[in-house]
This record gives sequence, structure tokens and C-alpha cells, in this order.
Amino acid sequence: MRYPVVEKFVSINGEGARAGELAVFIRSKGCNLRCPYCDTKWAYAEDAPCEELSEGELLSFCEGIMNVTLTGGEPMLQDLAPLVETLMRAGHRVEIETNGSIPIKELSQSVYRPSFTLDYKLPSSKMEDKMCLENYEYLCENDTVKFVAGDNADLERALEIIEKYDLIGRCRVYFSPVFGSITAAEIVDFMKAHKLNEVRVQLQMHKFIWDPEKRGV
Repeated sequence: MRYPVVEKFVSINGEGARAGELAVFIRSKGCNLRCPYCDTKWAYAEDAPCEELSEGELLSFCEGIMNVTLTGGEPMLQDLAPLVETLMRAGHRVEIETNGSIPIKELSQSVYRPSFTLDYKLPSSKMEDKMCLENYEYLCENDTVKFVAGDNADLERALEIIEKYDLIGRCRVYFSPVFGSITAAEIVDFMKAHKLNEVRVQLQMHKFIWDPEKRGV
């Protein structure tokens, strides 16, 4: 199988449980959602240049780096099972960053199970109705649900989802701010008001180290 890759590079994880650690990023072309705050819109453009790469070619690129993040765009638009198996059999830790609209059931039950960072698209994204809610049945302690909030109404909705699906204790739960719409301090205040133990605020570390518009980092 070959995968449409618009970008591949080695950097640090800018967010998530392994923030600050080296990782290979493999960014696939295309996305089925159109979030207004998306910072990789170029990756789903019809004319975005890409390489069609095999599992073996991608494995070779990952040599020497333990962590591999499959991102996009939306990587779950591809059949990732062969690539995940190839990478994990070679000893890599694989994380899939997905927008939450595509079922993870089959891949989550695979012998070669990656970890998932699953977005829940809040009201300000205009994409909430696209969420695949059955995905929450298949989460485990190595997975993450990420809520990107643009305002207080988003935070209130995130709290409803956390409670409805009993996410705290089942998986990691992160809040991130939409840049320019809400501050991290406001999110912390919300967490304090609701005593949200085991929920974390995360900022995109790479955007503080490099120019926020810089690619390949």
C-alpha cells in the first residue's frame, strides 16, 4: 500500500503525553472536516503536493526514532493498519492524531494497536455533528481525548462530554485554547471552578520554539 504524504519530518512532540520527546511526524493529505481554526489547511488542499510512499519507505525514514505520529489532514482516511503493523513490529511507538469523525474500532482492536489522540470538535468548530461518538467505547489509558476550546461555551460542552462518557480515568483528557480566542488562564480558571482533577491544559510547544507558521517542526 502507498500513502499520500504531504510532509514528513523529525521534531519534538509539541503536545500530548510525550510532549518534548523526539518523534517522526508523517502528515497525510486530505481531511473530511473544515474547522475554522485549523492550522494545517494547506494539507487538505486539492493541489497540495504529496509523495505516494510505501510502508517500507516510511519505515526507513523513521529509523532511529522511537515515537512516530501519524497526523494530517486526517490520517484515518487511509487504511493505516499495514503501516501501523510495519512500524510497531520494528519497535516504534505509534500515535494517530485523528479528528474524531472516523471509527477507530477496527484499529483499536488490532494486535498492533496504536495510541489515539482523538479530537472532540466543540461548537465553535462548526463540526460537532460529525463526531463519531461510538469511538469512546474503545478508548484506553494510553489514549487521549483533546478538546480545543474557543470560548466558555466550548468548555461547558467539553465538561458535558467528559461526564457523559466518563472520560477521566479511562484515558487522558486535554484542553487546548484556540489561539486568539481564549487564553490558557481562562481554561485554568474553568478547571479550578469545576475541580477537574486529571485534566490537563496543553499548549503547542513547537509554536513557542519556532515561528507558529513554520512547517516541518
